[in-house]
Amino acid sequence: MDSKRQEKFARQLQKDLGEIFQQNARSLFGGAFITVSGVKVSPDLGYVRCYLSFFQTQDKEALLELIQFHSRDLRHQLAQRVRNQVRKVPELEFFMDDSLDYVMHMEQVFKKLSDERGSDEPGEE
Repeated sequence: MDSKRQEKFARQLQKDLGEIFQQNARSLFGGAFITVSGVKVSPDLGYVRCYLSFFQTQDKEALLELIQFHSRDLRHQLAQRVRNQVRKVPELEFFMDDSLDYVMHMEQVFKKLSDERGSDEPGEE
């Protein structure tokens, strides 16, 4: 179970990282729209897992690799924002959050099933 401190720190990091990605989208990431969908913080606040969603990009894997390549720069920018709140800036790990893609896929499946069921009903000829 996460402590209140972990939860508060995670919310702050999610906000700060979101702003950092928004500011650097054009210069570092080719204008891709990147959202921080979730942040998990270790109990010692030393490691952070950032879950990202990508929009306006074709190759999500390549974008994730580019973000991982720039992780030191991102960590440095994060340090400028949180330096008064923590003793040590946490190590950042980035992961792709494909839950939104899954939701959209399932919506399409349900819509297709609904359309098929609607066209099979008797009396609609």
